[in-house]
Amino acid sequence: MTPLLLAALLVVQDTTSIDRGVRIGIVYRPGVRPGLVMLPRAGMGLDSVRAIVGRDLDYSDRFEIITLPAGDSIRLAGTSSSTRSTATRRSTGTGTGGAQSSSALNYPLYQALGADFALDVTAAGDTTVFTLHDIAASGIRRTVRARLPRAGDASFRMAVHRLADQALQAALGAPGIAATRVLFVRDGKVYRIDQDGADQQLVSSTDRQAMSPAWGADGQHFAYMEFQAGKGWLYLQEMATGKRTAVPTTGTALDFTPAFSPDGQTLAFSRATEEGTDLYTINLKNSCCLRRLTVGRFSDNLSPTFSPDGQRIAFVSTRPGLPQIYVMAADGTDQQLFAPFDYGVTGASNAPEWSPDGQSVAFHRDVAGTLQVFVLDVRTRTVRQLTSVGRNEDPTWAPDSRHLAFVSDRSGYRQLWIIDLETGRIRPLLQQSGERLPAWSPRLSEASSSTP
Repeated sequence: MTPLLLAALLVVQDTTSIDRGVRIGIVYRPGVRPGLVMLPRAGMGLDSVRAIVGRDLDYSDRFEIITLPAGDSIRLAGTSSSTRSTATRRSTGTGTGGAQSSSALNYPLYQALGADFALDVTAAGDTTVFTLHDIAASGIRRTVRARLPRAGDASFRMAVHRLADQALQAALGAPGIAATRVLFVRDGKVYRIDQDGADQQLVSSTDRQAMSPAWGADGQHFAYMEFQAGKGWLYLQEMATGKRTAVPTTGTALDFTPAFSPDGQTLAFSRATEEGTDLYTINLKNSCCLRRLTVGRFSDNLSPTFSPDGQRIAFVSTRPGLPQIYVMAADGTDQQLFAPFDYGVTGASNAPEWSPDGQSVAFHRDVAGTLQVFVLDVRTRTVRQLTSVGRNEDPTWAPDSRHLAFVSDRSGYRQLWIIDLETGRIRPLLQQSGERLPAWSPRLSEASSSTP
């Protein structure tokens, strides 16, 4: 096995971060992002729901979260009946219908505090009610009613995450990433974790060494590689049931770094033999048609990633000497350098991943002996360095194409971090050591987020 292949198999951010929330002091200066208040409520058995939703909206990095003083005396203040009726007329609902506001907010007060939105989470019998107030319009923007699973049920947290995404969609018209998960490898096993760092679970076999997890586009399946008898076998596994199926390759080589096509019908992967490492595809729908895309001729080609339209594949190739990021058509034609580099100056580049919006490719590159995360602009083919502190590698995109998860030792040990490319904010996803090879899921529907 070549040193390059071993590194690929065993294989984001600035120390600058923004505040997790905004505290109200004598003077409050809101930022460019809209201000959001999570209205405090005592009791109702919804404390955990409010905590999860508040964290999700904070982690979306699309709001300035305004923290109110203790107590809720500031929340409710009598307003005119005309304002209350206006708010009621503006409300819309899902599930069991629209909501009636039991009391109106003092909208001018919240506007003075810098809030653009206020979210109220209440209960009506066995129904949880989300009421999003539009502060500037002095009315209710959206009301959502949902019957949530019990707090101890396996589906509870993901159901709450989906409600948080609905609140974000209602406020800003942007899809959220709360209802997503991240796969990662630790000690040769694949785990999954919610994007807020909770509900970690083992999802691969406990008696074999697993590597290279990759999500299917439907969020219901993932692929990964297992070492068996000195070979690398690819498996598909259902997230809901845990049922796994071997990918019908020959089983005589070392197959690794699987990547699904956007339609889920094709799996691209790397195959290492004594002659080198090359890229192949196989038709999953018909369990046939193994196809070789590259012919190494004394170079290695590995780590494929599909463009969102399925027309191109970015990958790593050692044909320039050190590994660099290349691109080709999905049928293997038109192979060319993708991410520019300087001979003798730029180090090795590895682990590319195409962003869901198709505009960028993230990867890591050696900079003066230390790995750092870079982002390639697909249109202009320019690159920019995203990290600079510590060793940073293996970036993976969230479905919003603005957040990246990656591995970094900036805290003194290797762990998972998340960065928002718009604000530069960074947070640890999991404060444990030894994680590697993260893979961020697509948005998970109710069916795809079931727990085995």
